[in-house]
Amino acid sequence: APVPINKYNEAIRRQSRGRVAITSRSMRQILSELVLSENIFQRLGPALNSGTSIFLYGPPGDGKTSIAKAFGSLVLSQTMYIPYALYLDGQVVKLYDAGNHQLADDTENGGNNGGLKVGPRSDMRWVKIRRPFVITGGELTLEGLDLVFDDVHKFYEAPFQVKANGGILLIDDFGRQQVRPRDLLNRWIVPLENRVDYLTLHTGRKVDIPFDVLVVFSTNLPPRDLVDEAFLRRLRHKIEISDPSYEEYREIFMRVSKQKGIQYNDQALAYLLEEWYIKRNRKLRASHPRDLCDQILDIARYLSIDPIMSKEMIDRAAQAYFVEI
Repeated sequence: APVPINKYNEAIRRQSRGRVAITSRSMRQILSELVLSENIFQRLGPALNSGTSIFLYGPPGDGKTSIAKAFGSLVLSQTMYIPYALYLDGQVVKLYDAGNHQLADDTENGGNNGGLKVGPRSDMRWVKIRRPFVITGGELTLEGLDLVFDDVHKFYEAPFQVKANGGILLIDDFGRQQVRPRDLLNRWIVPLENRVDYLTLHTGRKVDIPFDVLVVFSTNLPPRDLVDEAFLRRLRHKIEISDPSYEEYREIFMRVSKQKGIQYNDQALAYLLEEWYIKRNRKLRASHPRDLCDQILDIARYLSIDPIMSKEMIDRAAQAYFVEI
């Protein structure tokens, strides 16, 4: 049987108090695999603690999606309860989604559930899950942000932001969706500010529902092409993820080469930077070390030799990877 909407709203609000606060120490743990400047690092922690909205922008390949997924690993370590379905105004809305919700063992604590006393043992209408981390990209449409009616089974499917309640919703590659960015942002101006969303039944009735979601917008497009001042004001944290410095690039290359079993060489890296970056006026990207190391592995496998960083291997890898645009 579905759970009445007022009971769901109460449960979400109570469980929002159960989120674990982020400290500098815990941030260093969840971001330990990433190489970030101290300035960026110190801005990410308060943004995650806000539980509201984050706008990550900057050049492609500098780790915006990786940062958001690291945030996701944190929320997935905590648990909460949601109903399988909701009952609103005589209609049923399917909420639990095996594709976006990960079941949690009933013995797991995973953080405070806000004192909520429901669960499979006391009420079979509720299911214990890890706090959701929902990712949507180019497939997002305006219709997908409202209730979708199934004409065959005669019930509604909850939209992305409702399924993400209590967790994180990542809008990846923001600006490349089928819907225009400004239309999408206009749809969310009120929910982002008031923390309440309004969904529409096919009868025309609007229903309010909590918007207890940390929305992460990730884009490599210039902010001026996507948003206006009114919307930027409603985004709590705006963080530019910039290109790595030479020292950070070296650290990334050292980590990646060790992980992939490639013999690292400082002279070869210096040659790469001089010949393929400085002379060609090419920007450093955080993703380049990983991709170049993959090229070295492909070449070494083809030549039946050990993967090493040498001038010859660097040239072959760079020629195969870089394209002049």
